[in-house]
Parts: sequence; C-alpha cells; structure tokens
Amino acid sequence: MPTIPPQVQILLRKAATDAGFDLELAPTGDWLCFGTSRSPVRVWLTSLGDALFVAAVSQHNVALALADHGVTHVSPLPDGAAGARCVTSVDALGALLYRVIPLARTLPDELLHVFEAKLATPPTATEAEQLIRRRVGQDVFRAGLLEYWQGRCAVTGLAVPALLRASHIKPWADCATDAERLDVFNGLLLAPHLDAAFDGGWITFEDDGSMRVSPALPADARALLGLTPPLRIAALAAGHRQFLPWHRERVFRAG
Repeated sequence: MPTIPPQVQILLRKAATDAGFDLELAPTGDWLCFGTSRSPVRVWLTSLGDALFVAAVSQHNVALALADHGVTHVSPLPDGAAGARCVTSVDALGALLYRVIPLARTLPDELLHVFEAKLATPPTATEAEQLIRRRVGQDVFRAGLLEYWQGRCAVTGLAVPALLRASHIKPWADCATDAERLDVFNGLLLAPHLDAAFDGGWITFEDDGSMRVSPALPADARALLGLTPPLRIAALAAGHRQFLPWHRERVFRAG
C-alpha cells in the first residue's frame, strides 16, 4: 500500500477525479494509479512532500506535450509510465491532469484512428466518395481541435465553440497523407476573423507563437480586425513548429 499520508491521498484522488479519471486502478508502490473510460491513457500520482506532487503518464507523446507544466521528474517511475512531471501545488497538479485526456485523445494518430473507424469503406478514386471522406475527416479534425484547445481560440481565448474555426496550418489538399491532414498539430482553433486572415495569408505565426501581420494589409484594416496589439498563441507546442514554416513560406503574404 502507498505510504502517502491519507490526507494527501484524498487530494490526489480528487485532482484525478476532477480531471476526468473515473477509474482508480491498483496502486504501484507509492504511486496511486488512475484510468479513464474515455481513453487508454493512465496516470500515476504521488507526493514528495506537502508541496511537491508528481504525475506520471503512460503515453510518451502526452508526456512530451506536458513540458509546460512543472519540471521533468526523472526518479524511478512505475512500470508502464513513459514520463513524469513534478509540480508544486495541488492547483498546478489539477491543471496538468486536466490536459492529459484531451492530449491522449487528439495527439498524432489518435484522430487518424477515429477517422478510419468512421469510414465504412476504404479510400477510392470516385469524386463523391472523396468528398465524403474529406467531410468526415474535417469533422474529426474540428472535434479534435476543440478538445485540444479546450473550446477556446488559440489566440484570443474566445470560448464560443460555434464561432470557432478549425484552421489547417498546411491545407488539407497539400498534405501527403491522412495522418498529416489529421495531425492535431497541423491545426489551430481560431476566431472567425483570425481564421480568414490566417487562411488567406494575411497573418502567420512565428515559432514562439507571436503573430506576424502581412505588410500588404493596410493599417486601417489591421485596426478594424484588432490586429494592432501584440497577439500570440500562448500554448504553442513543438509539434506546431513542424508545420508553421510551411505556412510562413507558402501561404503568408510576406511582401
């Protein structure tokens, strides 16, 4: 049985439950283990003191995507864990755990699996079937972006899902594979005006998340669109940086 103090175990269980982990699994040493009926991902939680908490996750890509939360924990991990992060408060632990399930359900290949499961037939060359395939794929992609960005515009924070647009960084037609088309890092969830500007090459984003506005866009148009203050994507991940250069070089109106 874990040697974590009972009152700390209560905090860890509440943090896991609040984040959607509805299954408590068998503990491993001093680690409490939790699963979810929404995804195969598992998390292990432990405490290193009154204000030091560790969360280990079973998926390597999720562990990498949590790099903005706390610091890497490199001590021996429970069997099955791919990586762990250490945070200094229960609130920080809750914020970390809240990201795990959406990441596990949307990171590369997960959306592709959903897409393939929705298609009753393999890809064909007929125009009608290709249109259906594209429509299904775009619906899956939008659902994935809504989950990844937690229903908020990646730039403004607008939280009205019906108004938000799933914007490909590298357009669907230019992608070589369905895996690339459905890679959650090949997309941004944007407010309508930002989606139109991004799609048309009037804005783009640097690798640090800062927005660059095309010099071809007049100053009065920038003001009307609200592009004059510094705008940025606060939670840009390494995966996005694999696609953004393509947009800057092929879509952005640089001159």
